[in-house]
Amino acid sequence: MASVALLRIDNLNVCFGATEAVRGLSLEIAEGESLGLVGESGSGKSVTALAILGLLGEAACVAGRIEFDGRDLLALGPDALRRLRGRDIAMIFQEPMTALNPVMPVGEQVAEAVRAHQHGLGRRAVRERVLEAMTAVALPDPAVRCGDYPHQFSGGQRQRILIAMAIVNQPRLLIADEPTTALDVTVQAQILELLAGLRERFGLAMLFISHDLAVVSQVADRVAVMRHGLLLEEAPRRTLFGHPLHPYTRSLLGAVPTMQTRLGEPLATLRAGARQSQAAVPLREAAPGHWARIPAESPYSVRTSSKRDVE
Repeated sequence: MASVALLRIDNLNVCFGATEAVRGLSLEIAEGESLGLVGESGSGKSVTALAILGLLGEAACVAGRIEFDGRDLLALGPDALRRLRGRDIAMIFQEPMTALNPVMPVGEQVAEAVRAHQHGLGRRAVRERVLEAMTAVALPDPAVRCGDYPHQFSGGQRQRILIAMAIVNQPRLLIADEPTTALDVTVQAQILELLAGLRERFGLAMLFISHDLAVVSQVADRVAVMRHGLLLEEAPRRTLFGHPLHPYTRSLLGAVPTMQTRLGEPLATLRAGARQSQAAVPLREAAPGHWARIPAESPYSVRTSSKRDVE
């Protein structure tokens, strides 16, 4: 685990009535590190992100501990959370057309993020921050286009506007929830390159949520795999893609075609797994930094750790 954790999630549980959306989740992200959180729809990825930001609402029952820079976010009041959201932790949502206000110029929407956290800035200084952010995400002619509306931009440009809103206050942690899902592969590559450049420029830590393993392989230092609200496997990127241990991880990788896939060869099929049978197996450390929910009698060399064991 790299250096001191900026974000530490310990035994997080999220329920909506009788439905358990996240079960005993423990994760860490260090300063400047990128963690890829992958899994199929309904695995608990986005719920985890919303729990970090305190955006789940009263219908959710949240238990456990979420520490950001040593502060327990679950113990903070609404005002303290509002001061932190958008300043120290920012989020890129997956659908720009629903996240952006259609009747407000995009420059004004980025400016709102500045004014919410930089109360002493004058009008000219706010505009300078807006143009800097729009320039950083490579939007063309920002001084002119900041007065345009969301529908006047392409899908990739709208995503860049959301990223500008997220980075304008130079947060320490960026949560990207499926930021490339609705984009074609060419624009997707541009957005991924942009995020990599922003990470390097601002020293951002990032939680990158996706169901696309090919995308995660390009942006993540470590990868965590979730299903049915459970963490099934976590490892450095090269380790997880090269030596996956959990059957579900192997199925995910096998379901993705590669240049080595033979024509006519069927891809792996994701089978419906039993929620309770997976929960009965604790997380074990098969190698340094490589955790998997595998049985004790597994042929792999397994070391059990009480720190990360969720049982």
